[in-house]
Amino acid sequence: MIGLLQRVSQARVSVAGETVGEIGPGLLVLVCAEPIDTEVHAQRFVDKLLKLRVFADDAGKMNRSVTEVQGGLLLVSQFTLAAETAGGNRPSFTGAAPAAQGERLYDAVVQMARARHPLVQCGRFGADMQVMLVNDGPVTIPLHIR
Repeated sequence: MIGLLQRVSQARVSVAGETVGEIGPGLLVLVCAEPIDTEVHAQRFVDKLLKLRVFADDAGKMNRSVTEVQGGLLLVSQFTLAAETAGGNRPSFTGAAPAAQGERLYDAVVQMARARHPLVQCGRFGADMQVMLVNDGPVTIPLHIR
């Protein structure tokens, strides 16, 4: 699974002008499944999201997790994270899981996160979404679970 985490002071995702997910301080996480991914990868992805220390402690060091700071998680499906751009000027997305598999694994990530963290919001798989965020730091971290 591929992820792109952004530490945010606020973020929201809208579909057709309607807000479908919104958080205050926390992590906006773009999520992409690859063809080799399974529920095991989804579980490891969620484990990493909840434990990754990207929030400041009292000394100002990135030493606290989203769980420790009781921050929100906004999970947004984003197959374009699997883009291959080496071969030309038009990205290829063959590295992304087929839609049915991608949706199943994205839903698994959302459910696993909700089972372990009280503040989880999400986008809508396959929809044309508008994502608004205020990146805090800025802190943006790629995550690849194999």
